[in-house]
Parts: sequence; C-alpha cells; structure tokens
Amino acid sequence: MTERSPRIYRSLGELDGSGARRAVTIGNFDGVHAGHRRILRRVAALAHERGWRAAAMIFDPHPSKVVAPDRAPRLLATPDERCVLFAEEGIEEALILPFGPEIAALSPEEFARDILVAKLGAAAVIVGADFHFGHRQSGDTRRLAELGRVYGFLTGVVPEVVLRGHVISSSQIRRLVEAGAVALAARLLERPYWLDGGVVPGHKIGSTKTVPTLNLKTGAEVLPAAGVYITRTRDLESGRVWPSITNVGNRPTFGGESLSIETYLLDPLGGNGPARIRVEFLRRVRDEIRFPDSESLRAQILHDTARAQRFFRLADRLLYSRRLTD
Repeated sequence: MTERSPRIYRSLGELDGSGARRAVTIGNFDGVHAGHRRILRRVAALAHERGWRAAAMIFDPHPSKVVAPDRAPRLLATPDERCVLFAEEGIEEALILPFGPEIAALSPEEFARDILVAKLGAAAVIVGADFHFGHRQSGDTRRLAELGRVYGFLTGVVPEVVLRGHVISSSQIRRLVEAGAVALAARLLERPYWLDGGVVPGHKIGSTKTVPTLNLKTGAEVLPAAGVYITRTRDLESGRVWPSITNVGNRPTFGGESLSIETYLLDPLGGNGPARIRVEFLRRVRDEIRFPDSESLRAQILHDTARAQRFFRLADRLLYSRRLTD
C-alpha cells in the first residue's frame, strides 16, 4: 500500500532554490491530533487561496531529547508517520529539521530571519497558541508577530481545541493510550491510535492450542495498556484490511514474560500472510487474564471474537445509515 505523503526535505540544504513562497507551520505535532489538524487545515487553506505552497516543519530528534533528555516524552508517531498524516490535511511539503546544538542556540530573530525567511521563503507562519521558539524557547506568538512585521511575513495563531473542558494535547493522548482508553484517544486524534511493524514468528501456541495469530514487532514508544482490544489490521504492502482482535501482554496463561502483541483476524487471511502490518486500536474489551488452561483461554477468545463481530456489524450499519442521509 502506498500512502500519500508530502514532499519531504530532511535538511535545509535539500530545499529547492526556486524562490517559492510558502505558508508554514512549525511544531512537533506528535500524534497529529485534532488541535494540530486545525492548524494544518488553516495553513493548507491559506496556501491554496494565495497560490503558495503549504508546508510544515518538525524537528528530529524531539528538541527535549537534546536540551532536557530526562524530560523527553515518548513519541506517539515517528516523523515519517506525521508527514503522512500531514498530507491528509493538504500539506504539500514537510521539512524534518535535524535538531542539534546549533539550532537550539538560535535566537528567535535568527530563527525567523535565517530559517523561516531565507530558507523556507515563508510568506505566512501559522502556529498554535502555545507556540515557543528560539533559544530556551524565549520566543512566543507575540514575538513571532513582531518578527513577521519586520521580515514581511503574515502570522496567525490557531486557538487550542477543547474537549470536555480539557485542552487536547499529545501528553493527554499518551496517558489515555497507556491507560487503555483507546476509543477516547481516537476521538482526540481524529483517527485510531495504531502500531506499525513487521510480522514475526510467535511461540506456536496460537496455532496449536488456541487460535492462530499474527505477531507484531513494533518500534513504537507508546503502547496500549495490557489487555484485549477490538482492532483493525492492515497489510502495509497490499492495503488489505481485516477486522481483528488483539492481545497486548505477556501471555500469563502460558507463563510468558516478554511483551507480545498478537492479533487474531476475524476474516480469512487468504493467500500469503502479510510481512508488515498496522494494527489500529478501536476499543478495549477486557484486561489480560490468566486462565487455568488453554481450552478456557480459547473459549474466552471466541467470546471476545463474537463481541468484536457485533462491534463491526454495528459500525457497518452506522456507516450505511450515514451514507443514506448524506
């Protein structure tokens, strides 16, 4: 499966020298949640209106890993995953700027003059309300507006998105995912939280004692709490999608100690098994439980499967009803 992606630059030197003007946003955009998406849509709309390019700039590694590594957050999405999500909102170009001491030392004015204007050709810079930039984050949205007037670029600030009285943030979503509250996390992300990775050999327990599964090996930094989830599994090469249930945990019934992520497909696999998959977490079903024997576990998995099938039937009916009313 080929996912749509903006044109990606991985250094300032890769930027083309065409003199193109850009509407730009800057930030970490970890997870690309509903608040981030509002900013990205504003950038894309402005660029389309003015005939500019729509661009986003992120940093790799996360600046905290350079200036305060003991406080660096676990990330919800890799830089490349974020770029794919940018494209969903109309972003045409993404700069993944390597963050190191030289960038960290730039004053707000140097950052605006030397990077935003001289390198990116920023005609407009749109940011979130909590935006800070420059050495020790000394610049804020007010300073950005001042520099815009000096260097000739428009500025805009997009308000934070509030849900149930709480500002949507990457740290909030991180806590929800790690607590297993994946359905609420999906609302804040405007998509399911997912894990990508390769399919690896398991312990042969599923194929001999319970039900066959796909075993995911992922490099993700944020994992859902141990338990059983209703999921959707996607073959990252062919694009084929299956309804599924997924267990995140240590296989306590079989004395497991290492973490495993095992997915049971509700529809037939058909053909060769996938090499790389994405598991999208839709709803938590239950905690991981130690059962007295494999037969008891198998019975519970079949019960979980029936519950997941009801979930997908209801989801299909709701989708059909919405299409009728559109």
